[in-house]
Amino acid sequence: MPWAKDTLSVAASGAGRAERIARRSREGNWKKPPRRIETSECITCDLCLRNCPPEFGAIFDLGLDVVIVPELCSGCPVCVMVCPVDCIYVDEEWDPTEAPMWDHVDLTAGGTR
Repeated sequence: MPWAKDTLSVAASGAGRAERIARRSREGNWKKPPRRIETSECITCDLCLRNCPPEFGAIFDLGLDVVIVPELCSGCPVCVMVCPVDCIYVDEEWDPTEAPMWDHVDLTAGGTR
């Protein structure tokens, strides 16, 4: 599985999720761009959130929207594979996450406050 390389590189580099949250930046060695959820297509089933690998914990439920924090997303395809409506896309032109969203990011894997 090619996406497993990103998981292994995270473990090998010692740069865990908490460190990426503190830096508010993606790993420099991640080759794939992050994913994004097209909210107009999403049915808010939360399958992506529940299946995002805990070492990334990049997906958050904001009530009516489920969002991916690009700084935490390695670009692995797990969320895409479980999405029943195919609303998750590669985000080649992602923008840095704004400060209010970071308030929702919890240091536990995939959690929200």
